[in-house]
Amino acid sequence: MIDHIGLRTTRFENMVAFYETVLKPLGYEKLMEFPDAAGFGNNDEPVFWIGQVDENPTGIHIGLTAPTRSSVDAFFASAIGAGAKDNGPPGLRDLYGPNYYAAFVIDPDGNNLEAVCHAEN
Repeated sequence: MIDHIGLRTTRFENMVAFYETVLKPLGYEKLMEFPDAAGFGNNDEPVFWIGQVDENPTGIHIGLTAPTRSSVDAFFASAIGAGAKDNGPPGLRDLYGPNYYAAFVIDPDGNNLEAVCHAEN
């Protein structure tokens, strides 16, 4: 249903660097960059965008698919190492589903970022 999503930031360069680090364990990389926007994705399709704005952005929740539970762990470690705040360490969330393995962080602009794997192992 969703073709792409974009975050707005007043700290464009910092946020692009943050997401380059955080998205790498999930298999995403920066595919396009313009003076005020950068697109991340895989398979040559930018689906996650960061854009420069002058006003303060509002925080949102974004759940990203992780291919494996170990990639959720790597996402969390890289996010914390890149300056994110812990909002829920990697682990099973039985409340959300029997194989819902996820980790949550707050990015430098206050967005709640989640990596989730639905695989059994």
